[in-house]
Amino acid sequence: MEENSSQKVIIENGAIARLDALLNDLNAETIFFVVDKPAYEFSGAAGPLQQCFQNRKITWFSDFELNPKLEDVARGKELFLQQKPDVVLALGGGSALDMGKLIASCSVEEGDLLDLVTGKAALESESPPLVAIPTTSGTGSEATHFAVVYVGEKKYSLADKKILPGYVLIDPGLTHSLPPDPTASSGLDALCQAIESIWAVGANDESVGYAKEALQLALDNMETAVNQPTPAARMNMAKAAYLAGKAINITKTTAPHAFSYGVTTRFGVPHGKAVALTLTSFLEFNYHLDDASCNDPRGVDAVKSRIEKGILKLLGDGPMEQAKARLEKIKKNIGSPLRLSETGVNQKDIPELVDMVNLERLSNNPRKIAKPEMEAMLKNLF
Repeated sequence: MEENSSQKVIIENGAIARLDALLNDLNAETIFFVVDKPAYEFSGAAGPLQQCFQNRKITWFSDFELNPKLEDVARGKELFLQQKPDVVLALGGGSALDMGKLIASCSVEEGDLLDLVTGKAALESESPPLVAIPTTSGTGSEATHFAVVYVGEKKYSLADKKILPGYVLIDPGLTHSLPPDPTASSGLDALCQAIESIWAVGANDESVGYAKEALQLALDNMETAVNQPTPAARMNMAKAAYLAGKAINITKTTAPHAFSYGVTTRFGVPHGKAVALTLTSFLEFNYHLDDASCNDPRGVDAVKSRIEKGILKLLGDGPMEQAKARLEKIKKNIGSPLRLSETGVNQKDIPELVDMVNLERLSNNPRKIAKPEMEAMLKNLF
């Protein structure tokens, strides 16, 4: 088990079998189980967990959408308050893990739920222990102190150190039954997070270290994990996802994520694939910043150095066009769209997509981008 000041983490095949001992250590007799039911069934988690649950009281909660909404959190909170569990256990992809974070933290607060999730009210109370078990390799939610929730069509990301899961069991075996498409999308999310973290305004030596290791693992293993999966490739993608999560836990994401939200919510493109659509465009855009457009207080040279040493070098240590071509080839080989026209987006939709760009994520980008530049970039993706 890897331990630091805020998390205890196990990454190994069969890690889910460690849950019973962990719950014993936590003196957990009542469990609030936030679960993506298809993931529970198809990942192979059902067998080990049924044994673990035999002598404990389990409250199941799976009544939430893929992109969790405020109303989902409210239902979870109501059920939580009826049960008052010893531990919250979250199993599934990023949505299930985020829902577990939100319920564990917000259910012990007396403040208005809307104010809590939108950051208008602070989290002040001690929440029960949260155990996160991811069944995909990509979101990194198990490693971050963020949780996404939608209020209407507007996306919020609650950020507070109190919501970082205290215990994480990463079992690559739970991803072995994952089909190629979600494997590709989740893997692209990890790859994009690693790259974005390197050029992010908040990057530091620690985050860059995590991100470079994550990027190398993703570059070496993602195509195999999608097209001809092996236990080794699945393990390495699980590690890549966790490390990329640790990186963005420090830096947050940037422009490709900011642009992705409209493509996902409006046109249904899976998150990782939506983020990857603008990745190579922003790789070149961010590299060619100048003093007037630089958003990083450390200056142009610091940003270019991180891109050169942390991204271009790992992509082959060649010119920009070579790095872009390698990323595009990976996307093509795993069935991810290369052009907006492949996603159902029309050029007439561009103004709407620009209006839906997440400004908070955009502020983490090392180069400022104006609205006309956003529109031009999206037009170039047709």
